[in-house]
Amino acid sequence: MRLLIVEDEPTLGQQLRNALEGAGYAVDLATDGEEGHFLGSTEQYDAIILDLGLPEVDGLTVLDRWRREGRTAPVLVLTARDSWSDKVAGLDAGADDYVAKPFQTEELIARLRALIRRASGNASAELTAGDIRLDTRSGKVTKDGEPVKLTAQEYKLLSYLLHHKGKVVSRTELIEHIYDQDFDRDSNTIEVFVTRIRKKLGPDVITTIRGLGYSLEEPANA
Repeated sequence: MRLLIVEDEPTLGQQLRNALEGAGYAVDLATDGEEGHFLGSTEQYDAIILDLGLPEVDGLTVLDRWRREGRTAPVLVLTARDSWSDKVAGLDAGADDYVAKPFQTEELIARLRALIRRASGNASAELTAGDIRLDTRSGKVTKDGEPVKLTAQEYKLLSYLLHHKGKVVSRTELIEHIYDQDFDRDSNTIEVFVTRIRKKLGPDVITTIRGLGYSLEEPANA
């Protein structure tokens, strides 16, 4: 899953980035409203953390522009403002959730997980396909109840396919959603990760749809 943080306070922005990368996300960081709007308009994100008090362009304006452009990524507004009127303004501009500073990082990450699940139509924190389980809270993956060790990139790929179970996901979409903007997008590592996941979870867990991409389906006998 790929996230965008738009936060002008350098220390907080880097702390959030480190925490979210440690939780298994690919993260891009913008430090003003102009850059944040550009990235949110040109890149694909599963969720966005947006500060309201930004230089260049304020957060409410950025959010309003995204929604007018048809950008539907879930947005969690992050701000030092804690009055009810600021919360209402953020939600009315198109925010999906609201966290006031100071905050607990664990709560923010939990709210992001919930936003991403809801956006992909998943109500539970545990994603399943047959005997495969992925717990988004702990980051643990099991098969038949036995733990399976995945690398960080294998986990990101499996998580994205489970969030979009039953859909065909192109190689380009996978690259856009599991890597940050600095990754070499001509890389063939997606195929490598799919092969590794099949070796660990079974040859039929991910189906290759020739010319279209990959799909993770619920087994017919599940």
